[in-house]
Amino acid sequence: MLKWANLALLILFPVAWFAPLLRAGLLPFFDLDEISVVTGLQALWEKDIPLALLVSFLALFAPYLKVLGLALVQFNLASVRLVPVLHALGRLAMADIFLIALYIVLAKGVGVGRVETGWGLYLFTGCVLASLAVSITAERRAGPQPRPRP
Repeated sequence: MLKWANLALLILFPVAWFAPLLRAGLLPFFDLDEISVVTGLQALWEKDIPLALLVSFLALFAPYLKVLGLALVQFNLASVRLVPVLHALGRLAMADIFLIALYIVLAKGVGVGRVETGWGLYLFTGCVLASLAVSITAERRAGPQPRPRP
């Protein structure tokens, strides 16, 4: 069951990247623009490339590499010794939830515009939390791993 949940994340993560996280607008009477992880990154690439690289890694690559690596371990295509590295990669992936929450707080705190959460925010958050749960469960099942000697 754990393997299939992890494989489902390989499909759900890309869906969540394109799903609307937020709908934001400046004035209350106009349509709201939908913002997804991908559209947010596109806008960031135009403004600040180093930050865009960091956020791209944290929001896209870290969670997906963790899920992919865990799938390789679960199907005996990679060593179980990789699990602690994948767990550390998962901790980096949680930074994207913080960034989204910060954006909502800032936008609502300004009081100029209007921000509504979209279904993609729940899907994306669910993917990250499910990925964390799968990796913790896999790490517990693998047991303690010996540390490599320097």
